[in-house]
Amino acid sequence: MTAQHTDILVAGGGVAGLIATITLARTGAQVTCVDPVPPVTDIAAEGADLRSTAFLQPSVALLRSAGLWDRLAPHAQPLETMRIADAGGPVCAVRELADFRASELGHEAFGYNLPNWLLRREFMAVIGDMAGVDFVAPCKVERITPRTSGPIVHLDDGRALRPELLVAADGRGSLIRRSLGIGVKTRTFGQKALVFNVSHPRPHENVSTEIHRAGGPFTLVPLPDDSDGTHRSAVVWMDRGPEIQRLAALDTAAFEAALNERACDMLGHLTVISRKVAWPIIAQTAERMTGPATVLMAEAAHVVPPIGAQGLNMSLADLSALRDMVIRARTDGRPLGDPVLLAEYEKTRARDVALRTTGVDLLNSASIMSAPALRDLRRQGLRALSGMAPVRKLAMQAGLGMGRGDGA
Repeated sequence: MTAQHTDILVAGGGVAGLIATITLARTGAQVTCVDPVPPVTDIAAEGADLRSTAFLQPSVALLRSAGLWDRLAPHAQPLETMRIADAGGPVCAVRELADFRASELGHEAFGYNLPNWLLRREFMAVIGDMAGVDFVAPCKVERITPRTSGPIVHLDDGRALRPELLVAADGRGSLIRRSLGIGVKTRTFGQKALVFNVSHPRPHENVSTEIHRAGGPFTLVPLPDDSDGTHRSAVVWMDRGPEIQRLAALDTAAFEAALNERACDMLGHLTVISRKVAWPIIAQTAERMTGPATVLMAEAAHVVPPIGAQGLNMSLADLSALRDMVIRARTDGRPLGDPVLLAEYEKTRARDVALRTTGVDLLNSASIMSAPALRDLRRQGLRALSGMAPVRKLAMQAGLGMGRGDGA
């Protein structure tokens, strides 16, 4: 069988894979993207992803450079304030509050929140108009033959492709990563996250609120108001696995009673307006992020708990480094899978990924604390962080990823 040539093959058509496809095609490369499941682009369709994604400022810069932000901006909900609340006392009530405002860093917002189904809709519309992109779904990678000159990638539709560069964006269970013999370090926390949307009587005022109590954080992320003016937010409720299972099994009245107790009346009475989806919480890091003419990005390379909007933003930091690598290869006339450039990608991303996964791990470990003395220690730490302006600023800059050199 003769393998068909493409400059870049992106395996995985999730949000990160779609952004990678468009961004890399903007460099002038011919890009093929394959995914086992066609993207669901209608909120009412079965299988629609009702989660949302917060793009922090470096990610917004990347989207802007790829010509995507103008399409997304009308639908984006600004996140002007990050509010952290400690509710670790005997009853579920806020006892310590700290607000971190983007204006302190000279920004209008830390970032912007958008529904995942809408992201897929907009990205697929762009891909449909791009001459340099071939999007194939449903289609998955069956096996690969690694080669430094470009792997042979066998697809389940019978074709074989020969990309100069293979981009593994195929998720936490990445077949490509396993095929290359790249191991992962995994940590489980015994937690799950319950994700759903709510309406509420009080406006969120562009404030993302993270409420800490034993078991994990409870986060309210602003969504745009509905067409009738109804205020809406996305909820990410983390807790021990058995507790999330118990909550998910409750009837509507009992669940909303538990929900409103956990929300500490931050936005008034919360009403569930979407289905609930449970996700296991793990931290996972690939032992390396490259193979022969291959790079790992997004959840194929790293998975973190959904704290501080770090997940997809780390993925787009991968993409920013990858885009710069492709541009350099094309400018210098090198192969896209040049080993020297791959080594630079590995070096650029490995340190940032290690720092961020460690930071999120520590934050999550602190949020799980159940012993009263440890909960009080968490409260004191929040009070100290909030009260020291230079430390506040450093913490906000670190959360945004400012100064990490990702080229976004």
